[in-house]
Amino acid sequence: MPCTNTSSLPAVVALPAISADGATAEVLLQLPAGEIEHVIYWLPALGVSARQYLPLAQALAEQGVAVAIHEWRGLGSSNRRAGRRDDWGYRQLLVDDLPAGMAALRKRLPQAARCWLGGHSLGSQLAPLYASLHPREVRGLLVIAGGAPYWRCFPQGGAFWLAFALAPWLARVVGHLPGRRIGFGGNEARGLIADWARSGRTGRYAAAGMQEDFEQRLGQLALPLLALRMHDDWLVPAPSLAWLLGKMPHNRVTQQVVTSADLDGTPADHFSWMKTPAPLASRVARWLASVSMAGSSADA
Repeated sequence: MPCTNTSSLPAVVALPAISADGATAEVLLQLPAGEIEHVIYWLPALGVSARQYLPLAQALAEQGVAVAIHEWRGLGSSNRRAGRRDDWGYRQLLVDDLPAGMAALRKRLPQAARCWLGGHSLGSQLAPLYASLHPREVRGLLVIAGGAPYWRCFPQGGAFWLAFALAPWLARVVGHLPGRRIGFGGNEARGLIADWARSGRTGRYAAAGMQEDFEQRLGQLALPLLALRMHDDWLVPAPSLAWLLGKMPHNRVTQQVVTSADLDGTPADHFSWMKTPAPLASRVARWLASVSMAGSSADA
């Protein structure tokens, strides 16, 4: 069922995505009112449903950018819920769900055969991982309020290391991580938390059940990348973003810091920017235009 927007933009369309293992979810597609300048496939943060990014998608659509918002397995429109009988990790997200969502987008928009891939928090990590597996499908990367969770990147490093050790244990005991109860993420699958916590403890990316060397693959990426770091984001301090970007030395990186003043007084922290996304959408649109113009000049 399409959702109704409050602006002059076209209604949001829910595209059905069916994964190889039968998991289903809806990709929310926001089109601009006029010509499509760019297409972004957007990956949410841990425990955040696709619908919560509609304001961002609408702000980008006002700039001529079409945005497709992925729905993580276990949230919102997904037909799966984490529990003892239903578990998954990075492998299912990268191998089953993201290809299904991308296919649903391309069926609706053939020009999305090679699109921009962006994300927030966990999404900003899985976007480069997916791009490293499918570099020809991705024009460039967008990182908003994202970075690596490596414990050494945080002033409270010891507490973070302990959390990364305890979270998988708690998920195994309960059958899933009770994020709603403890105030972190949603109710998350055991395998997902194990993969996430491993990267937090070691600083390296891996996925249970996958043989790929992600560290090597990330090092081979050569894409334009825009990173917008929130000035007041204690969950992603500057070293966290630097650790993530350092894994991709060949990317052409543009970094910008967003302050509360840039957001009309809204705190520039991990989640508050989602309430006033228009200033960020303008930055993204300007960067997309500049990268595209530079690419056209290079081709000429």
